[in-house]
Amino acid sequence: MDTKEISVIGGGSWATAIVKMLSNHADKVHWWMRDPDKAHYINKYMHNPRYLSAVQFERDKIEVSTDLTEIISKSDTVVIATPSAFLMDVFGDRDNLDLASKTIFSAVKGIVPEVHQIPARFFHKRFGTPYEQIGIISGPCHAEEVALERLSYLTIACQDENRAQALADLLECRYIKTSVSDDLFGTELSAILKNIYAVASGIFHGLGYGDNFQAVLISNALQEIERFVDALNPIHRDVKSSAYLGDLLVTAYSQFSRNRTFGNMVGKGYSVMSAQMEMNMTAEGYYAAKSIIKINEKFEVDIPIATAVYRILYEKISPAVEMRILADKLT
Repeated sequence: MDTKEISVIGGGSWATAIVKMLSNHADKVHWWMRDPDKAHYINKYMHNPRYLSAVQFERDKIEVSTDLTEIISKSDTVVIATPSAFLMDVFGDRDNLDLASKTIFSAVKGIVPEVHQIPARFFHKRFGTPYEQIGIISGPCHAEEVALERLSYLTIACQDENRAQALADLLECRYIKTSVSDDLFGTELSAILKNIYAVASGIFHGLGYGDNFQAVLISNALQEIERFVDALNPIHRDVKSSAYLGDLLVTAYSQFSRNRTFGNMVGKGYSVMSAQMEMNMTAEGYYAAKSIIKINEKFEVDIPIATAVYRILYEKISPAVEMRILADKLT
């Protein structure tokens, strides 16, 4: 895999953080974003005006364009950092994209809501990219702390561990430590599920539950993750490692967690729509809750926390009532 040049798709904070990390070692980062005004601004001033604006890029390291076909054509490796809710808008009608020959790494951490597919399956089915050429960039890692150059850890998962290691080498730097895994599906499913549990954590916090209860909630959430990923992809994995437990913890507790913030607002009485509008950012757990429940119709895994979040967000059940019922089920 030629990693001297690499393409990044997405214009938000996580895409900005990934470009920052990659520019330490890649010869060139080709960066696609939808907004032409923002692309022009970054090319001129070398920082993102809206997300992580303190991050300054080197002019000879990045190229920003709104031409998706051109950006993808310029490298063998493509990192997708577009929120899952917009993946279909970006890729749904792009039959001319040559992604079957590329190595794709998803930094989405969400599920494609229109088809209820994890990103790995979406790109495999949509463009014919072999699974061994698809990977995921997993946490625990918040974009805001990458911008501050605080020590963070990433797990790069791919069935072809050589591809994972090649990307890990590009991302690792003074403040980023990396490890690799071959558990593509378990890592991606865990990254999706933890957003739902972060919403639950936020709802309980908004309702006034304390730290003692939160500890019980998250320990039960980890058990749900283990049951669900083992049912869908039964291979040996240690869910106590940082790609699973660590990512769950930081998303459930961090001040930077969009999903926890979203849940907290719902717990305090905001409607789902008003919470989304006030945040003006994507909470992946909102979309994931519906898709995971849909997927679970086939597997029938016991996931009471995820089910409670779904009932609050989509069936408009009172958060206080639903979470009180859930609290009695936790041990």
